[in-house]
Amino acid sequence: MNNRKKNIAIVMGGFSGEYDISVQSGKVVNKYLDRKKYNLYPIIMREEEWLYHSDSGDRFEIDKNNFTVIMSIGKVHFDGVFIAIHGTPGEDGKLQGYFDMLGIPYTSCDHATSSLTFNKYFCKNFVTGLGVPNAQSVFLTNRSELSPANILEELSLPVFVKPNNGGSSVGMSKVNKAGELEAALQKAFKEDEQILVEEFVKGREITCGIFRKENKLIILPVTEIISKKEFFDFESKYDSNLVEEVVPAQIPDEITKQCKETSSFLYEKLNCKGVVRVDYIFNESGLNFLEVNTVPGMTEESIIPKMVEAYGMSLDELFSIITEEMFREE
Repeated sequence: MNNRKKNIAIVMGGFSGEYDISVQSGKVVNKYLDRKKYNLYPIIMREEEWLYHSDSGDRFEIDKNNFTVIMSIGKVHFDGVFIAIHGTPGEDGKLQGYFDMLGIPYTSCDHATSSLTFNKYFCKNFVTGLGVPNAQSVFLTNRSELSPANILEELSLPVFVKPNNGGSSVGMSKVNKAGELEAALQKAFKEDEQILVEEFVKGREITCGIFRKENKLIILPVTEIISKKEFFDFESKYDSNLVEEVVPAQIPDEITKQCKETSSFLYEKLNCKGVVRVDYIFNESGLNFLEVNTVPGMTEESIIPKMVEAYGMSLDELFSIITEEMFREE
């Protein structure tokens, strides 16, 4: 029987505005994932280089041809990858496709699901087809000829303008007046060649975390997000003074039930893997889907760790479950 500890690469960083947050998430995974079970290799990815950062402070370059690292002990091959990269290339399917070609399992959704959910427009259309309500929107590319006036013929103010591919609300604006729309479009286009203009849905924002343990879905406590700014932007997400997260959410039981059921339904229909967070707005008309986060934040300030604590589970347990599921699904 082979009792060798598995080598787990923890990849963090990435090529987007979420780089710093991703590094923080990766460090939390490296802190809590059980070293008695696994040999851990924190790897920071930038476009120009991928480096393993050892506990002693040494850095070793990753061979991108086969995702190995050469050290004094020899060449290290990885049995699996814990993906902690928010944004590209860890949340949009690119890394997943790379690891699929190398035959290395990983903790997140596969390349198809990651690509679909990262593209807000495609994901909205998919969930609409499943009968899940969400806000009216207009999709634009940098080649689109729609003017702000044309957009406002289709949508009612206020609207949100956001990069179509991205996370953590980077490049996102809330537009209350017609004269603000052009600047918001330009801001979003600096982050992405595709953007989404979406009608504001008045209500309370809630989110649901979910993952699989063996054949059972574990649904974490529904959480309400109360931003002290106009909306839950990048700054609010990572500054505890600007947001209040109520775990569990103090909301009607029927909304909690609907949120959990819808999240479970989407997790299955989207073929999700690993821990996923689904965001919603609810009001007197019911529940409205916002987005799926397939690599949610794992910093000390992030929502999933708070949900896990409220559920009565430690981060050690969560990360071990996710890692073991990666090998179960091979």
